[in-house]
Amino acid sequence: MVDSVYRTRSLGVAAEGLPDQYADGEAARVWQLYIGDTRSRTAEYKAWLLGLLRQHGCQRVLDVACGTGWVDSIMLVEEGFSVTSVDASDRMLKYALKERWDRRHEPGFDEWVIEEANWMTLDKDVPQPPGGGFDAVICLGNSFAHLPDCKGDQSEHQLALKNIASMVRLGGLLVIDHRNYDHILSTGCAPPGKNIYYKSDLTKDITTSVLTVNNKVHMVTLDYTVQVPGASQAGSPGMSKFRLSYYPHCLAPFTELLQAAFGGKCQHSILGDFKPYKPGQAYVPCYFIHVLKKTD
Repeated sequence: MVDSVYRTRSLGVAAEGLPDQYADGEAARVWQLYIGDTRSRTAEYKAWLLGLLRQHGCQRVLDVACGTGWVDSIMLVEEGFSVTSVDASDRMLKYALKERWDRRHEPGFDEWVIEEANWMTLDKDVPQPPGGGFDAVICLGNSFAHLPDCKGDQSEHQLALKNIASMVRLGGLLVIDHRNYDHILSTGCAPPGKNIYYKSDLTKDITTSVLTVNNKVHMVTLDYTVQVPGASQAGSPGMSKFRLSYYPHCLAPFTELLQAAFGGKCQHSILGDFKPYKPGQAYVPCYFIHVLKKTD
């Protein structure tokens, strides 16, 4: 295990199987503070996602990386979508479950489906709705990069993406993203732009590290330093640090993985920070967003 020479995650975080990087509870708690609530979401992101789903007539949405529910799922429930939310981290899901209970009398929340599920067995963990799949499946916020390449051949990535693609109905959408790892690997640091998903004012520092094993890039780690309100004994803001590790999906190979997951039967468009992306363009995006429509 890489952890024997380099700690890839905060203490207490699971290291076996599909790792729950929020299993110690502290990372999940601080992450919840870091992303804020639905009001902290960027207007650009909200308008883009809602516009995309409504343009394609999507109603039944599967969020395969819902986390605490705050970034995507709750917004979609509030906007009238029929949402199924799954995540591999039970520590993250407890926040979503609490929100559903607290708002159970509001429209849509009593019908919000929340389940623990693993991408490696997603086709067995999540029953498909009538009609052969969901109108849209989303995996946003750089979530897919949490899945490591333990065998060194990306077979886990291939299986997970195949399972995720299988949840999309014919004519439906898969919306999935990843950080601009091409830029991170070539420069050693993340692009300078702001986070496109949420407006956190608690972040004090994010340090990027690139780990190479046998001359091959193995993972990227991000060390977050977050100001936690009232964390000190005097009740003043304190600092909390945690580390998350990611597999660095570069644009070209990840595009190939996605198209293979659909057996080539898809329409595929790529955006950089919600705008059409052209290789070689002057603006360096922080995130690449892939939109795939399943075809026959």
